[in-house]
Amino acid sequence: MLSNRRLINFAGFAACGALLAYALYAQYELGLEPCPLCIFQRIAIAALGVVFLLAALHQPRAWGARVYAIFIGIAALAALGVAGRHVYVQHLPPGSVPSCGAPLEVLLRFTPVMAVIRKVLTGSGECGEVNWKFLGLAMPAWVLVCALLLGAIGVAANARK
Repeated sequence: MLSNRRLINFAGFAACGALLAYALYAQYELGLEPCPLCIFQRIAIAALGVVFLLAALHQPRAWGARVYAIFIGIAALAALGVAGRHVYVQHLPPGSVPSCGAPLEVLLRFTPVMAVIRKVLTGSGECGEVNWKFLGLAMPAWVLVCALLLGAIGVAANARK
């Protein structure tokens, strides 16, 4: 029988996989092209999913589980930070959104990585567009909610004795 913590970690991994699967569905089936902040959110959710999977497979005791709780918290905070920034950019007044820059692929090819991260986190014109909503929330807001829930549940499950 699976332990509670292992089951929660597998469920966290599955939830991250479902989020990424829907992002790919929205991109390839619904035709919603991801902006650079969307791509960074995908990376953060993928990292969170990997930590959940490692915690589920490794299933350490005591302090080892707390280490996974820390890594889950870090990955969730990264996702929260990027999604929060994206929500902020989407709520800027018209004309305040930074102009569209070079595509992410071009930036990655010709610019140092830290400069790319800094540029992406400032947002761009395409990041300010809201072209999908569910229950009144845009996709970055849903990522924010999901990352908050997954992070809280993952940290609580792995930090307890």
